[in-house]
Parts: sequence; structure tokens; C-alpha cells
Amino acid sequence: MSITAMLADALTAPGRNAIPFVDEEGDRSRPLTLHTYRAERYTPERPLVLVQHGMKRNGDEYRDFWIPAADKYGLLIVAPTFSNEHYPTSAEYNDGLVRDAVGGVRPKSDWAYASIARIVALLRDAGVTARPRAWLYGHSAGGQFGHRLLSTQPHDAYEAVIIGNPGWYTLPTLDRPFPEGLGGIGLGETELAGLLAYPLTILAGDRDIETSGPSLPAQPEATAQGPHRFARAHNYVAFGHAEALRRNLPCHWRLQVVPGIGHDGDAMSQVAASLWFEGRMPDAAALARLAAGGQGAL
Repeated sequence: MSITAMLADALTAPGRNAIPFVDEEGDRSRPLTLHTYRAERYTPERPLVLVQHGMKRNGDEYRDFWIPAADKYGLLIVAPTFSNEHYPTSAEYNDGLVRDAVGGVRPKSDWAYASIARIVALLRDAGVTARPRAWLYGHSAGGQFGHRLLSTQPHDAYEAVIIGNPGWYTLPTLDRPFPEGLGGIGLGETELAGLLAYPLTILAGDRDIETSGPSLPAQPEATAQGPHRFARAHNYVAFGHAEALRRNLPCHWRLQVVPGIGHDGDAMSQVAASLWFEGRMPDAAALARLAAGGQGAL
């Protein structure tokens, strides 16, 4: 059975699924699992939301965070999951397998980031979605993955991108090597200008302020961006706007502070869904409920 036929068959009925996936145009030695949820009201004309999981490689859990929104808005959720077996460290997942074991730049088609747009195209070929673009959300390590994807890949597969609470950021400059910046991996001024112009939203929980711990990147390049994730989000957006001003380029990034929320992938997923499909932040009472009832998850 072809991959398009498999996707069409697996995603015909509502509910959860886990679909083995090999990117035939990328690194075929590193398979993924697509953890999916199709709402009862979903049709191919309704939104497709891609969800990038955190460091626990828990795409199934992140998919489930989006089920209430999927049922409310009639969504298809697809969480491409990068296993510990094939993507054991941040170099493989967060940093997208851009470099090989000796520091050389791998072929761009083999970068992990490139697989996501190809998944969208295959879902379209399978008739699962009729939309030209998907919504992309990533939290924590998935936020690192997501903003580096946006930094290094064409944007035509993505309707909107929201990134929540990454541990640190790749700065929009060609003067620093990847992953601290975008230098040394074959990108240029065109890609940088496109990144700055994209309407990227950074979600920053104002309680995401731990300054140590195994999940918080602590290399010098990361700590230079601030003592905790909340500060690093401010630094990233400010750096982007300053870089755009210096180059006389537009910058359409925005920072959305999320009051009362810490490093909580569940709560931030619900905030992202409200921004996209209600056009607003949850009100104070809803945020209080999220802060009290979120399931967390890295």
C-alpha cells in the first residue's frame, strides 16, 4: 500500500490513530510516528494542525492536549513524533539533524525540519486535507524544533505558526553559527528576510521562570539569552525586531505573554487554539482554570 493510500485509509474515521511513517524523500533510516486525531466534524476543508512535542518524545500526549480544541473547532491534529530510538538527543530533534557527527552540514532534504512540509503535501495528495497550508504549533523542545523549522525552511506549507516556551532560540543572524544563529548552513539574506517578515507568535508563560534543571538548556549560548525561558522569549523577539530595523526590513513577530502559566504544554496548547480559532486570548477566569488544571508535560 502506498503512503498516500495508507494515510487516506487510516484517517477516514474519527478518533485517534498512530501511523508509522518513513519520509521517502528524507532520511529513510529514521522513521517517525504520526499520532493523529480526527474530530467528528472534521472535513478536508477544515484546519489541519501540526503539533510538535517536547523532549519526552511524547507526540501522543501532545496530540491529546489538542483533542478538546479539535472537537470544538472540527480539526485534524497530526503530531509527528521523533522517537528516542532514532532521535536520541537535541542534535537530532531540536536541532533538526542539520549537522552530521563531525559537524558537517547534511543535505537539506535530510534535515528533520524538511519532513514536516512533505507530510502536509502527502496528506493533501491523500485527500485528507484540501487546504494548501497547515497550522504549526510547538512547545518546549517542540518550540525549538518549530522556530528552527521556520528559520530554515520555505513557509508556503504553513498558515500560521505559534511557538511556546522553548528553552533557547536560534537568533535571526548570519553572524553566529547554527544553532546559536543561522550562519554556516547555507542560508542567506533571502531566508533571513523571509523569517523576519513571517507573522510568528511566541507564547511565553510568565511563570516559566526556572533558572536550573535538566530540561533548561544551560550552555553559554543559551544562558546569554536570559536566566529562564520567559526572559529568553523576550530576548528573541527583541533581537528579531532590532535585526530587522538594522537591515531596514519588516518584522512581523509578536510576543504574547500568558499570565499565570508556566512550562505547561497542555495549557499553552489551549491558549494557542484560542488565539487561532477564537481570535483572542482566553479570559482571566479561563487562564486561572488552565493554571490549576493543566497537565504540564515537557
